Amino acid sequence: MRALLLSTAVTLALAAPLAMAQEKLPDIGSSAGELLTPARQAEYGAMMLRELRNYGYLLDDPLVNEWLQTMGTRLGANSAQPRQPYTFFMMRDRQINAFATLGGYIGVNAGLVLTAEREDEVAAVLSHEIAHVTQQHVLRGVERAQRDQIPILLGMLAAVVAAQQSGGNSSGNATMAAITSGMGLMQQRQINYTRSNESEADRLGIRTLARSGYDVDAMAGFFERMSSAMRGNEGGYSVPEFLRTHPVNTTRISEAKARADQMKKDTVLLTTEVPGGVRQERVNPSDPSLAEPLLRGGNPLLPSTVLSLPLGQLSRGSSGQFEWARERLRVLSAGTPAELDREYADLGRRQKAGLTAPQRYGQALAKMTTGTAGANEALRTLATLNDADPDNLWVALALGEAESRAGHPAQANARFERLLREHPGSRPVALTYAEMLNEQGGRDAGQRAQAMLRPLLSQSSNDPVFQQRYARASELAGDSVRASEAYAEAAFLTGRPEQALLQLQALKNNPGLDYVGRARVDARIEAITPTVLELRRQGVQDPELDRR
Repeated sequence: MRALLLSTAVTLALAAPLAMAQEKLPDIGSSAGELLTPARQAEYGAMMLRELRNYGYLLDDPLVNEWLQTMGTRLGANSAQPRQPYTFFMMRDRQINAFATLGGYIGVNAGLVLTAEREDEVAAVLSHEIAHVTQQHVLRGVERAQRDQIPILLGMLAAVVAAQQSGGNSSGNATMAAITSGMGLMQQRQINYTRSNESEADRLGIRTLARSGYDVDAMAGFFERMSSAMRGNEGGYSVPEFLRTHPVNTTRISEAKARADQMKKDTVLLTTEVPGGVRQERVNPSDPSLAEPLLRGGNPLLPSTVLSLPLGQLSRGSSGQFEWARERLRVLSAGTPAELDREYADLGRRQKAGLTAPQRYGQALAKMTTGTAGANEALRTLATLNDADPDNLWVALALGEAESRAGHPAQANARFERLLREHPGSRPVALTYAEMLNEQGGRDAGQRAQAMLRPLLSQSSNDPVFQQRYARASELAGDSVRASEAYAEAAFLTGRPEQALLQLQALKNNPGLDYVGRARVDARIEAITPTVLELRRQGVQDPELDRR
């Protein structure tokens, strides 16, 4: 069952724009809305995310995830369905791609961000994918797949099960070849539906882009660069023909330019002086979201200056973090340190002024992965960058990491404590600090990390990075119950429910488990058991457990 759902989810996710489009898709008279409830769609989306982690495709980094989710959430709030929950996630792959799937789950490849030149272009792609969700293109793709493509999905299921039963690991070539083959077979059968859906997503996406304060020219600009990269294999990010879920041609680029020109006629250009320069953005005076008060009834706890601000003006346009996110992604998605060194050397040769500050930051991150000597070299670079821009959180966190790994834990911890006070509730700060404390080891470090992470526990049930770091901190602190629970949750979130179940069952024998803890563990066992039993019935087992 899991393999079938995985095949369905991944195939439909990467073939998101695959159904007939209308300017407005009504709920009345459409069978797609009855196919899956919103709760079931969210369940499938979450399942797909867990399986992608299981196959090693996701790039779970707190800083990158926060940047992407913040940008995506802002765009979603300005979309045709602002109440739809969206989950944005980053894929490690350096191919240029992005996709939407059930439940508002939207994935972006690292290669797309590396190809973009500014945040507005990434926002343009996200707006396009959000439109696929709001117009139910994905759900209609599911409906058509259930009607026409069961043989393909069953063939993929057989290949996935065979690959897992053969003892190969979960990221084996046989499994991925099966999924890729299935996507290739589906592509030609759905081509008649691609153009209409892509056109509609472009049309609605550019509205979302404008309402969020981004440059409407960014959509056509990125399409042009993506088309050029595909033709010339620029930067090594070319996409094979059968995986081009977003075909780009001159007509589509021309239409995007025409829409942008039309939208700019209805807007005014606002210029604002900001620290370090001037910020410009186009605003449509007739957009109701820009004229509506923040709270119609007012809030006596807020000052009058805040109450008078228009909705949407609180956070609009580029965040200013794009270049830092792009360089962090460059490092995290690189194949080997040697390849990364060559990449930065090429960048330095192509740019007359040498590496930019964000690129030097990325180069320092790469050095930190090479041991103590590399950490010391990175420390010098990051200290210089921090002196030039002391409010930059990306640099400050990396500097703390370098200090800790270069043998200066007290200095690093003091820096992290200061960052915690300056950024209360920040997940990147808490998770980065916890990682350093876990690396330093010892009971005191574990207790500090556990105490720091505990307030975030209730909000982190779906965050495997949090669960893994909280588990290690609890283990160092001597809290075996919390450590076992968190390790089990991390296993479940990375697509290994049988391992999670075994860990929870073993935890019930822990003498330190109190009544409340036992009730909590029993509830998780009850929730996970049906999934594991169905997987066993289908013959799909965890290969790591088989090897044991």
